[in-house]
Amino acid sequence: MATRYDSSKQVISKNDNGGLKDIIDRRNVTSITHFDTAKLKYPSVEQIKNFNIVKYVWKHNDRYWKLANEYYGDSKYWWVIAWYNRKPIEATLVIGQQISIPLPLSDVLEAIT
Repeated sequence: MATRYDSSKQVISKNDNGGLKDIIDRRNVTSITHFDTAKLKYPSVEQIKNFNIVKYVWKHNDRYWKLANEYYGDSKYWWVIAWYNRKPIEATLVIGQQISIPLPLSDVLEAIT
């Protein structure tokens, strides 16, 4: 199953630019190695038609990670729900707002990576 946590697909960058000089000096290193941000694509209309979309009404104390755990069996996929709804953080949602949870997870991940 494709995942943003799949290290075989992640691009690793070595960063030694001047903008990080203070951090590099504090850590007593010559550079900082980090993973580049994954490039995700939004699924096509045809792909979305093949998803099973669960409509969910946002409630008090809801969190993406809780919904991911409930619907996907793993809280680390919280970002799929946030990304699919184009609501990057929970603060952008209001109680009573409807969001969509795309299923099955394997099909969604395949469509976006």
